[in-house]
Amino acid sequence: MSKTKILIVCSFGESLMNFRGDFIKALVEENFEVFCAAPYIKSATRKMLEEWGAHYDNFPLQRTGMNPLKDIGSIRVLGQLMDKHEIDIVFPYTIKPVIYSSIAAGKRKIPVVSLITGLGFTFSAISPKAKLLQNVTQIMYRYALKFNQTVIFQNIDDQALFKEKNIINGKSKSYVVNGSGINLNKYKFRERKIAENSKVKFVLAGRLMPEKGVGLFIKAAETLKSNNIQAEFHLFGSVAKQYESSPFEKELNRLAANKTVILHGHVDNVAVKLDEMDVFVLPTYYREGVPRSILEALSSGMPVITTNTPGCRETVIPDKNGFLLPPQELDPLIEAMQFFIENPSRIPEMGKNSFHLAKEKFDVHLINKQLISLIRESI
Repeated sequence: MSKTKILIVCSFGESLMNFRGDFIKALVEENFEVFCAAPYIKSATRKMLEEWGAHYDNFPLQRTGMNPLKDIGSIRVLGQLMDKHEIDIVFPYTIKPVIYSSIAAGKRKIPVVSLITGLGFTFSAISPKAKLLQNVTQIMYRYALKFNQTVIFQNIDDQALFKEKNIINGKSKSYVVNGSGINLNKYKFRERKIAENSKVKFVLAGRLMPEKGVGLFIKAAETLKSNNIQAEFHLFGSVAKQYESSPFEKELNRLAANKTVILHGHVDNVAVKLDEMDVFVLPTYYREGVPRSILEALSSGMPVITTNTPGCRETVIPDKNGFLLPPQELDPLIEAMQFFIENPSRIPEMGKNSFHLAKEKFDVHLINKQLISLIRESI
């Protein structure tokens, strides 16, 4: 029996290895011939894809901006790849790949199953520029997604918004899966036990940017430190490219220098470093599908403090495994962190609840089965 040829398209090559590895391996095991297309595919990623039995191609794409005239070359190259490899179905994720792959496949009558991994900054911000970009993005989504057989969301809020704005029509079926999933064997559970008089270690991990609540995190750290609270505040990750050399990065470096926060920079083995932390914090207002960093924390057995926003609220059962806070408000964040400082005995119990939630709801193998089933139905 011939293999079904699937083309996975994304905007950043490293995500194929970091976020889609288990999915690619599952497709290969299910007798798919897997082709991957992305800009910036590094040699380490290429090597890993080859070991998994997948093929890869680079294609040109400007990661920022939404000018179709500048990106028309991307649509042309994606179409050429579909022709060259005789692709049977296309699976794009992130904004530009979804839009441009859908257009290229639609012209060739190739089925498309798109994964909407969140709506990003443009759907969170309220500035005139962001509103304009939001309108342009909606128009392009509306045109592109009419070529889709299936559109998959990672939270019900994003699905509801696309329906409300008539971005998806009756021809496209839409479903919700619980994020990208997490490999429970990689991010292994550890029961947290806080020794008497030891410091509670709070951590925020991910791309460091204001929209993910990094500013609130460091303000909370400053306030608690000024009150002589015994706690540590850690940041894992690099400053997002658009904020390099900005006042935001300079402030981060200042606070790291005076030891208000401990700035680790890029962390290669996040699973190992998370094992050293106690409570995960992500006071974000950035619209992600389901934040991968929270899933890593759940699997590792950490209580979670995050916001009552799309994609985040799915990861916390209030008072069971953490707290949901209103976005962009400092006092509730300080109160939630203070709770764990004053009640460290609750950390092991709430951490166990986090792990059970990860196992029941976010196991990557369960989610991959759902995705592959939806792909088969769309061919």
